[in-house]
Amino acid sequence: MDFAKMPDGLIPVIVQDAATGQVLMLGYQNEEAQRVTRETGRVTFFSRSKQRLWTKGETSGNYLTVVSEHEDCDQDALLIRAIPDGPTCHRGTTSCFEQPDQTAYPAPAVGFIAELERLVQRRHQFPDEDPNSYTASLFRKGMPKIAQKVGEEAVETVIDAVGGNVAGLKGEAADLLYHLVVLLTASGLSLEDVVAVLRERHSTISGGVRRE
Repeated sequence: MDFAKMPDGLIPVIVQDAATGQVLMLGYQNEEAQRVTRETGRVTFFSRSKQRLWTKGETSGNYLTVVSEHEDCDQDALLIRAIPDGPTCHRGTTSCFEQPDQTAYPAPAVGFIAELERLVQRRHQFPDEDPNSYTASLFRKGMPKIAQKVGEEAVETVIDAVGGNVAGLKGEAADLLYHLVVLLTASGLSLEDVVAVLRERHSTISGGVRRE
């Protein structure tokens, strides 16, 4: 980064949820804040009001764990993709760019699926966290039951599609997608693993090997 370009030595930093793509917040870094961020793996800013370094989450515990950094073309702004440990905004919202009622800035569709997968993965990792969780109960029942549910939802999805039941199709497709995420998680896979296969297949189009 070219900090010398900025009169106050501070560069704007946009933080984006690495899973959902949602913009979480904007802050500023000086060279020291950037160094601390890279050393600790937690997003650290320079507070213009307090005139000191501050690590996001140092009070709330809602840290932002760095996944990657990306400079802009002029090297005077930075995009950090991070994993939030909780709500980013002090008001309790996911993003600083949404209102507390969460109606002004809903997560994009793909982003919500990523949020769903993250919750499913948490239920898998901590099955006793919510004893009434349907997701955790599926993991306890094991792969045969999970696979059975995927099969059932797939059949019901096809039936509604063939029958022209659009309203029913939306619900069954949602059930199928959810249970597929559970199946992938139970198998030690993620949606990113599936997307990687799609990317690889898509990349062959230019070579004329595969047509989509």
